[in-house]
Amino acid sequence: MYRDQRVITTELLARGYGTDEANIRKNLSRNAGRFEEGIHIFTVDGDELRDLRVTNSHAQISSKARSLTLWTEKGAARMSKIVDTDEAWTFFEGLEDSYFRLREVGGLLLPDMNDPIKLARAWADAMEAKQQAEVLTHRQAQYIDHLENLFSDGLSPVQFCKRLNGVNVSRVSAYLQESNWLYDDNPNGNHAHWRVRSQARDKYLTEKSSQINPSSAASFITHQPVLLREGAVWLYRRYLKGQLPMKLSWNGEYTHDKELAGGN
Repeated sequence: MYRDQRVITTELLARGYGTDEANIRKNLSRNAGRFEEGIHIFTVDGDELRDLRVTNSHAQISSKARSLTLWTEKGAARMSKIVDTDEAWTFFEGLEDSYFRLREVGGLLLPDMNDPIKLARAWADAMEAKQQAEVLTHRQAQYIDHLENLFSDGLSPVQFCKRLNGVNVSRVSAYLQESNWLYDDNPNGNHAHWRVRSQARDKYLTEKSSQINPSSAASFITHQPVLLREGAVWLYRRYLKGQLPMKLSWNGEYTHDKELAGGN
């Protein structure tokens, strides 16, 4: 709710309409005269945006955002006509029936109707949704806590995966090669020289270069892939989904994480 109206963010609107945020913003800019502030949209910025981040932390508003556009029912309807795709029409109809036309009773969302059976069903659905949201929030907090305990700066992908119970670390680099993170700079040699691919560099991985000066041979430079935090998140998510290469002897338990992995 914003100023006593149900609203939806540009991000959610774009996702539901089968497009991206940039396209929604472009359409809004091109049709600015059709969207009236306070009727179709609300533009939130400055101190109000800062306060909104605090009071609506669940919305995960980016700290880099200088302004936020919130769409009312009328605004979402008008944008669906501009986007004009089957996805947009279907999504708006769903919003219209299940979100914009709901009223709040006792903190729970109920359809504005007199049918007691439908009211009871909606009440039960709202309670279930609330419980699921609480469980998800708890699990996300655990997820972040566990990841922080596992990750530290300077680890290679293999070193990080050694902290994950059951991962076959001898296959991790090859797995990352298949995922286009790494490539072998010495494909014809006896030992792989792993380097970071450009699409993973500075996002998931970086490299640590070292000059080696042996006493009986010419000096040379080695490169070691170093895992960044976003790369650790990527690996950890796939670990919990069972998508990393695992040992045949793995006991099925996840490091520090039976609950998040679905165990009891």
